[in-house]
Amino acid sequence: MIELLSNEEMAEADRLTIAAGTPGIFLMENAGRAIADAAALRQPLGTSVAVVAGPGNNGGDGFVAARLLGERGFRVRLLSLLGKDRLRGDAAEAARRFRGPVEPASPAGLADAGIIIDAIFGAGLARAVEGAARAMIEAMNASGAPILAVDLPSGINGSTGARLGTAVEAAETVTFFRRKPGHLLLPGRLHCGRVRAADIGIKPEVLSRIGPRTFANAPELWQSSFPVPRVDAHKYARGHAVVVSGGLARIGAARLAARGALRAGAGLVTIASPREALAVHAAATLAVMVRAVDGAAELAAMLEDRRLNALVLGPGGGVGAAMRELVAAALAGERAVVLDADALTSFAEDPAALWAAIGARSAIVMTPHQGEFSRVFKGEPKILHAASKLEAARAAAGRSGAIVVLKGPDTVIAAPDGRAAVNDNAPPWLATAGSGDVLSGMIAGLLAQGMPAFEAACAAVWLHGEAGNVLGPGLISEDLSEALPQVFRALFAALGAAST
Repeated sequence: MIELLSNEEMAEADRLTIAAGTPGIFLMENAGRAIADAAALRQPLGTSVAVVAGPGNNGGDGFVAARLLGERGFRVRLLSLLGKDRLRGDAAEAARRFRGPVEPASPAGLADAGIIIDAIFGAGLARAVEGAARAMIEAMNASGAPILAVDLPSGINGSTGARLGTAVEAAETVTFFRRKPGHLLLPGRLHCGRVRAADIGIKPEVLSRIGPRTFANAPELWQSSFPVPRVDAHKYARGHAVVVSGGLARIGAARLAARGALRAGAGLVTIASPREALAVHAAATLAVMVRAVDGAAELAAMLEDRRLNALVLGPGGGVGAAMRELVAAALAGERAVVLDADALTSFAEDPAALWAAIGARSAIVMTPHQGEFSRVFKGEPKILHAASKLEAARAAAGRSGAIVVLKGPDTVIAAPDGRAAVNDNAPPWLATAGSGDVLSGMIAGLLAQGMPAFEAACAAVWLHGEAGNVLGPGLISEDLSEALPQVFRALFAALGAAST
């Protein structure tokens, strides 16, 4: 269940299901039952439940949940923002089946609630919350009672994750069929609490008609192309990654990237080092090789060896004309290239030159954080002001021709062909100096082994997050590569189980 459906795609899933003969009220009954089940699991029988119902189908789901909870012995108060008689369609039928009293929604109705069910707005909300709805959301958040959100916390847009003025702060969210981007993108994810997708009777076959292009980043997305080592493999079959180092004062970033590439599985890794830093690199590395390379001409000569099939440029490399020349040399061949940090900032004044150098090549990955992204795409207002981080990364990939890894707590990986993945396993401990350098090396390590660029970027981002979770609070970037063996053991065990 890795597909993420936009508001429009989810509406199409509903439409196709109803057109195939499933009544809408059947779906609504199942949705309400899933909400009632989740509430009953959280709270003991007899708990006072406040259901706050809005004007649409989300409100209808709330009426169903209220009826079922009342039948099970919970004390239910249904607080309606619209009034039972003004509902339409399936929501009106759900309200008709509810036999209890319906109160006008007011903060006073929350006074003794042991749990609150948020059934005000669905995922498709596109305007700022105001008036009575805003007052109720603020009162719900201030009540101290746990909030169970129907589909998505009211005030969050399902496609973008945007907070529209104010939003419910849920302890748990039950959505239906598939999650939406807003469940993973910030700030939406911060409002959802635990998220569960319930089966309400929509068959997975509708996905082939919808053709979703957005996914949650998980092994199911890329495991079929993940390079699991074979017993008869050797190091030369696992690729040779190169990390281009900066000068003597900035060599740490290259070493972090090189270690990441090696731990990610590259058979060989070489640091291409300026001569001034050669001795320091040589003294500080064991399994990583070092080669003297000064400037673009020497890098181009080194890269004539076609066995060097993946390259990282940017970490600690310096900003300016010299870096632009190195990037041009790297992009002149057929190898996979990861462009990070200074390799991107160096093109801030002429990004078109970078896009031209990338051309139609398929194995180029850019890994900007938000600041670098804003610098490189500052001349592209439609990208910088896209509706969401997801759409910004997708548009940037289309414009540049590269895989774009837009980093952050909700890293988005986007391909020029429109595919995109949202990552949600990264812990806050990853926000530390050098973490991104390790990630760029890990991507190169997977590329060196022949993994397709989009899948390699997705896998590396996920592995990076898992390494952070293994290490926990207090991690520093040097630790990340050393946690990968433990992450790999768990992954390979899972992949083995999946294949049996």
